[in-house]
This record gives sequence, C-alpha cells and structure tokens, in this order.
Amino acid sequence: MATPPPHQPGPYAADLPAVPAWLNKGDNAWQLTAATFVGIQSMPGLVVLYGSIVKKKWAVNSAFMAFYAYASTLIVWVLLAFRMAFGDRLLPFWGKAGPALSEGFLAARASFPATARHGTPRTEPYYPEATLVLFEFELAAITLVLLAGSLLGRMNIRAWMAFTPLWLLFSYTICAFSLWGGGFLYHWGVIDYSGGYVIHLSSGVAGFTAAYWVGPRLKSDRERFAPNNILLMIVGGGLLWLGWAGFNGGAPYAPNITASVAVLNTNVSAATRLLTWTCLDVIFFGKPSVIGAVQGMMTGLVCVTAGAGLVHTWAAILMGVCAGSVPWFTMMILHKRSTLLQKVDDTLAVFHTHAVAGLLGGVLTGLLATPDLTALHSHVPGARGAFYGGGVAQVGKQLFGALFVVAWNVVVTTGILLAVGLVVPLRMPDDQLRVGDDAAHGEEAYALWGDGERFDVTRNEAARAGAWGNGGREETVDHGPAGMGARGVTIQL
Repeated sequence: MATPPPHQPGPYAADLPAVPAWLNKGDNAWQLTAATFVGIQSMPGLVVLYGSIVKKKWAVNSAFMAFYAYASTLIVWVLLAFRMAFGDRLLPFWGKAGPALSEGFLAARASFPATARHGTPRTEPYYPEATLVLFEFELAAITLVLLAGSLLGRMNIRAWMAFTPLWLLFSYTICAFSLWGGGFLYHWGVIDYSGGYVIHLSSGVAGFTAAYWVGPRLKSDRERFAPNNILLMIVGGGLLWLGWAGFNGGAPYAPNITASVAVLNTNVSAATRLLTWTCLDVIFFGKPSVIGAVQGMMTGLVCVTAGAGLVHTWAAILMGVCAGSVPWFTMMILHKRSTLLQKVDDTLAVFHTHAVAGLLGGVLTGLLATPDLTALHSHVPGARGAFYGGGVAQVGKQLFGALFVVAWNVVVTTGILLAVGLVVPLRMPDDQLRVGDDAAHGEEAYALWGDGERFDVTRNEAARAGAWGNGGREETVDHGPAGMGARGVTIQL
C-alpha cells in the first residue's frame, strides 16, 4: 500500500488556519473582486475623467486631487476610520475609533458589532475582516474623490491635503455608522442599499458647501471651461459605469440573489438615464452633448444606488427616467434662475449629479422597494416601499435620513474648512489661477510644442498680454461647444 503524501501547507490547505470553518471562498473572492471594481472607479476612472474634463491648464491638478484623496483615505482608514464607521458603538451615530492593522483583527471573521440589537444577531460575512476593510475603504475613498469634483480649478492643494483626512474622520464615518454600521438610522430602518445617502448625497452636499467657502474660479475659467480631451473623458466615464458593478454588487456582502439583481438594475438605470438626458439635450438644444451623456449616465448610477438590489428592473427604468429629468431640470433650468446656485461655483455640478440624484434615489426607494428583495437585505422585519404596503412611514424615514446627512455635512464641512483656513489659504491666489498646473505643481499635462520641452510661461504672458492687460481680465471668446450653439448642454454652469 502506498504511503499517503505528507501534508503540504499552502493556499488550498483543507484545514486551519488557512481555511477556517466560517470562510466561504466564493464569498471572499467576490468581495475582493467587488472591491477592485470600486477601486477602478476612482483609480483610474475618476482620475482620468477629472484630468480630461477640465481645461488643459488644470489637468494635472484635477487628476492629482483625486489621486491624493484616494491614497490619504487608505492610511487614515486603517489607522482609525474603519472602526469608527463599522466598529463597536460609541454613540448612536458613531463607532469607537481604533486601528485595523494587526493580524489578530484582520484574519478574524468579518463582523459589524453594532448591528446586533434587541435579539437580532450581528452581521457576520463569510470572509476575513481584511476583505471587509478593503471593500469599505474603496467606498470611502470614492466619496472624497467625488467631493473633489466641486472644487477643481482653484482650491489650494495644501488645503485639500489637510481637508481630506478631517472630513473622512468627522463626516464620512458618522454617516456610514449611522446608516450601515449599526447606528440609529440603521436600526430605525432607513434604507440606503449601497450609498445613495452615505456616498452621493454626502459628497454632493459637502462639495457644494466646500465650494461656497473656497470661493469661485477665475471669471474667465467659469465662462470657458471646455474639456481638454473628450475621448479620455468618455474612457473615465466608462470605467466609472463598469466599476459600479462592484459598487452595488458588493453591497449585500455576498454574491447572492440581491447582488445579481443589483448589478442588472445598475446597468439598466444608467443606460435609461443616459438616453433620457441625451434626448432632452436634443429636444431643447438641438444637439446631443457628449458631456451631457456622461453626466446623464452618472446620475442614473447615483439614483439607483439607494435601492439597486431592492427594486424590480422596471422600477430601475423608472428611476433612470426620473434621474434623467429631475437633475437635468435642476442643472439646466433651476440653476440659471437661482441666485444661490449661481453664486456657488460647483465646478463639475456635483450637487446636481450626486446630491439631487442621491436624494431622489432614496425617496424612490422608499416608494418602490419590494418586500421580498428587501427582506433578503434588511434586518428590519416587514420593511418595504410605500407602493407595497409600507405606507408613508418608510418615505418619512427616507426623508429624515436625508435631512440628517444634509445637515451634518453642511455643519461639519463648514467647521473643517474654517479651521483649515486659519492655517493655509483655501483658494489659490489669482496669479496662480491664471497659470494653473505649472503654478500649482511645476508640471503640465501635455507637451504640445517643440520637442517636448517645457512651455515658457513668460512667452505665454507676452502673447496674451492683450487679453490680460485689460484690467486683469482674459478675453471671453469661446471656441468650444458653448460658442457653437450648443449652449446649456455642457457642464459650464
């Protein structure tokens, strides 16, 4: 009789500690994949989109703001923030801070300690804590990257470097714990499937508030801010769209039925939203705007996020239509009639594409969430939308949850920026704003002259002396889309 081979340790070991009894390899593989998809949305998705959707002189700075936010979030996340958002309860809206760095913590089974209450067992996915830390980090990081879209083209990079960790600690962790980690809104039954409130409403409101305190771009930049590379902008938008499969597919913390429904609904809503926005552009402006199509796709993704795995696919189409019309109206019509919206320079219209669409998605979820799908995801017995017997109570919960997120972000974002402003100016001076990337970083995005040598700024100043010599104002001749009759269909607000 042959002697059995000796035990060989490795990744496929059948016993402890490599494969503990609670580990499900399929769940773990999907959650790591979902985390990677979400990461691709930020790196390179939004980095590429931001670097291409702005003027050439702001391409480097815009991309780097996203790049820096992603990196800084990860370090703060593992040092303190993860357990503030998903750890033991400290306050009804906040978890106890602590590191997520040790083997003993990261190799143990993932859990949400504060989700246990009144006999309800706490949520415990079938993979290690390290996987959960990574997935939730990606969601936190993209929130800050989205927020940056409101501030492109003028924020002092040193102020941004100070702002990002503070906002993560004192704003994001509060909303995440309250709605996801076992806080008071979670136990009350406010539904936020995958970040309609925690990520999109938060980033939109905080971005708008930050834009108010930082101040506007130069007048010439506000009037003419055409993209420097529309093809790359589409690439960035495409990465954002495809990456959303991880965003909403990873929300159930397992590759279950809810995840499958969510991924399908996500794509259906985005496509519906893109077509709706494009049709409205054609009807009212005569031309389909590519920038508008990207904006439309994004608002469809945002709107469905609050209830992606909890609604029928026909409801996802309805949410796409609503997300294709309501934010379009607030951006194209209401914005031009509102003194406040005109005053605040929200560079990429994050307020409309994320705050408005996120709020809309939360309310529609309160109406359209089906009892069967909601029961697979929610810990609250009998949770359902108003159209399925949930009554106005669920809609009321959704509105209250939105009010909390809005109020908290306005107050905390204001406090953080006022504090940072005492140490470093929030806005770059006008002379640096006229130059852009070269003044902020000593680098430029493209070598479009000579044999790759740096552009001589003094020569640029001399060539444009006529434009800037008239009271410091730059000419406003527009050779972009807005100057060719397609007014109102781009992001120039």
